[in-house]
Amino acid sequence: MDKIKILWADDEIDLLKPQLMFLEKKGYDVVTVTNGHDALEECDTSKDFDVVFLDESMPGLTGLETLAKIKENNPLLPVVMITKNEAEDIMEEAIGSQISDYLIKPVNPNQILLTLKKIIDNKRLVREKTTSDYQQEFRMLSMQFNSGLRFEEWAEVYRKLINWEIKIDSSESVAMGDILSTQKSEANSEFSRFVVKNYEDWINDKKEAPVMSHNLMRRKIFPKLTEERPTIMLLLDNLRYDQWRVIEPIVSELFRMEEEDFFYSILPTATQYSRNAIFGGMLPADLEKAFPQWWKNDTDEGGKNLHEHDFLAEQIKRTIRKPTKFDYIKITNVANAKELQDNIYNYLNNDLTVIVYNFIDMLSHARTEMEVLKELAGDEKAYRSLTRSWFLNSPLWTALQRAAEKDVQLIITTDHGTIRVNTPSRVVGDRDTTTNLRYKVGRNLQYEKKDVLDFRDPIKAGLPRPNVSSTFIFAKDDIFFLYPNNYNHYNNYYKNTFQHGGISLEEMICPVVRLRSK
Repeated sequence: MDKIKILWADDEIDLLKPQLMFLEKKGYDVVTVTNGHDALEECDTSKDFDVVFLDESMPGLTGLETLAKIKENNPLLPVVMITKNEAEDIMEEAIGSQISDYLIKPVNPNQILLTLKKIIDNKRLVREKTTSDYQQEFRMLSMQFNSGLRFEEWAEVYRKLINWEIKIDSSESVAMGDILSTQKSEANSEFSRFVVKNYEDWINDKKEAPVMSHNLMRRKIFPKLTEERPTIMLLLDNLRYDQWRVIEPIVSELFRMEEEDFFYSILPTATQYSRNAIFGGMLPADLEKAFPQWWKNDTDEGGKNLHEHDFLAEQIKRTIRKPTKFDYIKITNVANAKELQDNIYNYLNNDLTVIVYNFIDMLSHARTEMEVLKELAGDEKAYRSLTRSWFLNSPLWTALQRAAEKDVQLIITTDHGTIRVNTPSRVVGDRDTTTNLRYKVGRNLQYEKKDVLDFRDPIKAGLPRPNVSSTFIFAKDDIFFLYPNNYNHYNNYYKNTFQHGGISLEEMICPVVRLRSK
């Protein structure tokens, strides 16, 4: 491995001989200069410096002036500022100019070594520490999800897996990423068995159940409403827990975390079922019975989520039983988003403002159709990155920044998540069978029994029965359904795309996070 090369600029360089000898003994190659002009010349003639140590108070060209010129030509070159004092204005200007670190004179050798380790070896040290820590937890996690977990324990295991996934992303350890991906698949297989075993009992109140879509508002939202401050409930369609984790640092700049919790999406983990259940406060079968004028089944013509406002109004009336001023806003395009941004102050006069934001759902569908998005969001890491970039630059974040100026309660949640599918499974059905890749409803369905959770009587799953012989099937793990016709073409087309509707940790275990303006 080549020696690390350091440029050290200081007008009192002769006084630094002990530090320079120390670095040379440690295997570093140090070039010294006594002024800013020489430092710039060295940077111009020798492009292979790994780090620059720069005295702040040199005569002639000062350290800050030298720093600015170095950054003009070498913006990525790490610079460590060395100063005699911690004058606030000097440090602010240096930090604003993107120094990598600063040291206060007199500098001792161990401080220098620590700084170099942090700058030069940071990625390697993080990668080694992350790998070591994950290897220790790998066996424990595998034992955990093979030991008959409860629903809240599954949520904790999922959180741990996502935390490791994000840490391993940062450490850029490809080998560990592959191992974690395999472990996550194993976890999803066990989770699917767990859901198959318990889901019907949860739905029919035969067993203690997690908070689910149909009682989310009643259990997690309405009890938190307060007269002291307005509440904004932001439902980001298709938001997985890992996507929440990457936008959390942005939100936390202006909002303080009060509670991070979870709920389980009902099956199918699809918008028309899960989101109508959230706002209606009932299972889909009960919504169809109570509000036949608003409910639409898969095979019915027209939009399936056109009455969320009506469902919410009925649930508020039924549950809160006192006057509650609320608004329901659905954002499906740029014009809607701009309108939200412009009107956010008006919504703060409500007790509750529900904002449904559809961007992530549109992103996952567009990724399936558009090659450029497949490239941009090729895997979970890239998908998270794209989500973060969108949120940071979105009218939604601008609106939330304005809301944060007031004392507001912000609840962020979703209706379901998505999973990247990789394993095809053949299904045969009639022409009225639904087209969704992760669930099907139809008559006379033929399918691989091992790949699905099936309900020949949909009422047992809290679902409407479009026809007397209708069956629902839900894909397990990372399976997606394909018809025999043009099987290879559609396999290539849909493989490695993000889909929802079935059973997986990513689709079913959903974040519900409560925050308050700082």
